[in-house]
Amino acid sequence: MKIENPNPIQWRFAERAEQLQSSFIREILKITQRPEIISFAGGLPSPATFPVEEMKTAFDKVLSNNGKVALQYGPTDGYLPLRQWIADSLSSNGSTILPEQVLMTSGSQQALDLLGKVLIDEGSKVLVETPSYLGALQAFSVYRPEFVSVDTDDEGLVPSSIDPVADGARLLYALPNFQNPTGRSLSVARRVELVETCARHGLPLIEDDPYGALSYSGEPYPKMINMNPDGVIYMGSFSKVLTPGIRLGYVVAPMPLVRRLELAKQAADLHTSQLTQMVVHEVIKDGFLERHIPSIRSLYGNQCQAMLSALEEHFPSGVTWTKPEGGMFIWVTLPKHIDAMKLLDEAIANKVAFVPGAPFYANTPDTHTLRLSFVTVPPERIREGIAILGKLIAAKM
Repeated sequence: MKIENPNPIQWRFAERAEQLQSSFIREILKITQRPEIISFAGGLPSPATFPVEEMKTAFDKVLSNNGKVALQYGPTDGYLPLRQWIADSLSSNGSTILPEQVLMTSGSQQALDLLGKVLIDEGSKVLVETPSYLGALQAFSVYRPEFVSVDTDDEGLVPSSIDPVADGARLLYALPNFQNPTGRSLSVARRVELVETCARHGLPLIEDDPYGALSYSGEPYPKMINMNPDGVIYMGSFSKVLTPGIRLGYVVAPMPLVRRLELAKQAADLHTSQLTQMVVHEVIKDGFLERHIPSIRSLYGNQCQAMLSALEEHFPSGVTWTKPEGGMFIWVTLPKHIDAMKLLDEAIANKVAFVPGAPFYANTPDTHTLRLSFVTVPPERIREGIAILGKLIAAKM
C-alpha cells in the first residue's frame, strides 16, 4: 500500500558527490549524435574494427561448453587463463610478470578509480602530464588530490621537470604511447629517463597504455613496466583492440599494491563479468589479435593521413598540429587569440564538432588548443570537415 502525502526528502549529498561533473566530451557527444554533424569529437574506436562474428562464435562456445561456470560468480582478481595470457604477453626483456600481479577490471576506467581509492588521500600530490587524459583527471578528482602538472614538449613528458615537484607526491600518471589527447609518444631514451627519475624518488609510475598496439608501423615501443616491475603500474584494455562494449581492462602492479586493489574491487563490484573474461580469452588465446590488429592499424593510419593532408591544405599558417605515428588523435594549437570554446560554437553551427583542449588540463588550461579524432570519420568527410574548420579559423587570423 502506497502511503499518502510523504514529506519530500531533502537530499544531502556527500561533498565528493557535490563536486562531480559530467565529462565535457560526453556532453559534446550528445550534440554530435545528429547524422549531419561531422564529428571529430569522439574518442570511440571505429565500429568497422569490431570482430562481431568471432565474438559471437566465442559466446556460443563458452556458453555451450562451460556455461554454468561462465554464468556464476567468479574470483575478484579475474579469470586465471586470461590473467596468465596477459602476464605472458607482458613478460619480456628479462622481466617476468606473474598472473598474480594481474587484476581484471570493468574497463581500464575502473582501474583508475581503484588506484585513486587506494593511493590518494585528500590533498595528496598527484603528478600528471600537461595536458592529460580527461578520464584520469575525473577518476582521481573524486579523491580530492592536489594535481601538479608536469612539463611536456613536442616529444611528450619532460622527465627532468619531475625533480622539482616529486617530493611527497603519491604517483605520476602518464600515457607514453600516442597520448590522449596529443597523440605524442615518448622516445625510448625518455622512457628510460622517466623510469629512472621515478625510481630515484620512490615515486610510483602509472603507465596507461590503451593505444600501444595501434602503432601504424607495427613496431611497438618498449614497455616501462619491464624496465622497473617493482615501481611501474601498468594499465591495459581490450577496448581499442577488440571492442569497448565488453568493458574489460586490467591493471598489473607489484604484489603489495595489487592485493590492496583487489580488496578495493571486492568492495566495489565483487568481480568483473566471468562470462566476458572467458569469451575474450576464447577469442584471443590462439593468436587472433596478431591477425586482427594490423587491420585496425591500416584503417586508422589511412584516416590519420587523410586528416594530416587536409590540415596541410586547409588550415592557415600560424596553426600547428601533432603528427602522430599511431593511436586516434591529433592535437591542434591555434594562435593565442583564438578561443577554442568559442570556435566550437561556430563549428557546430556549421555542422562540425571537435573537443576544445581546455578540459584536458589539470591546472592552467591552454584555451587555444583542440583535439581532433579521425578514426570514425571516412576520408571524404574528414576533408569536408577540415575545410570548414579551416575557413572558420582563417576568418579569425
